[in-house]
Amino acid sequence: MTLFNSIGKTYNNTRIADERIVSELIRLIGLENGSIIADIGAGTGNYSIALVNAGFNIIAIEPSAIMLSHSKQNSNIKCISGSAENIPLKRNSVDAVISVLALPHFSNIRNAFNEMARIVKKGPIIIFTFDPQIGRKTWMYDYFPFFWDSFSSLPTAKDTMKILKNCTGLSAQIIPFKLPSDLKDNFAAAAWKKPQLYLDQDYRSNISSFRMSDTAVVDASLKRLSIDLKNGRWEKLYGNILRMNTIDAGYYFLFAK
Repeated sequence: MTLFNSIGKTYNNTRIADERIVSELIRLIGLENGSIIADIGAGTGNYSIALVNAGFNIIAIEPSAIMLSHSKQNSNIKCISGSAENIPLKRNSVDAVISVLALPHFSNIRNAFNEMARIVKKGPIIIFTFDPQIGRKTWMYDYFPFFWDSFSSLPTAKDTMKILKNCTGLSAQIIPFKLPSDLKDNFAAAAWKKPQLYLDQDYRSNISSFRMSDTAVVDASLKRLSIDLKNGRWEKLYGNILRMNTIDAGYYFLFAK
């Protein structure tokens, strides 16, 4: 909680809802305008606001008071303090549930999924998250292993899907999301094609894995990346990345209905 109260102060500087993620959320929601959507772990409400602008009624659920205060600035969003494991909404009270990059911070995924199933009428439930096993295959893991090792207890995509099925009784599917090079929501792997951005403290400040990790470890990783960018070693090892338009870093939508 302390982490996100701290991050919440500057979160909107670099964590802007990306239109491609928003577009996929809207497609998967598949409901008419005016439907009630619960955004679990809504943060500062970036995706809540995007969905309000698309015509949905949003209830933002967020445990961090600082994060939630940003959502409250939009009068079209109903903001409620609460956690994924104890959602303060009645049974069958919403038409759909979304959660964007919040699942890795849930204290108990099964309890969270049970709660989502309790509050939603028939679905859908849509989770945007990442599979740490796939992320460990990217160049970023060579410099910043804590991007994924910080979430070592996070289940794989297939295991998360099984848990969701068991908790909700819904059918579920995994929809991979390859990261474009110009993401507006600058989460951990977003700068995959722009490694120099990781050297910017303002850029790093709103990425939880940087804030959660030991300062000495982070500093050593940044120093090595800086040296390798200057002497050409990074480009020699990973220059093919610069010719790619998208990358599979393990991010995906989990869709249940």
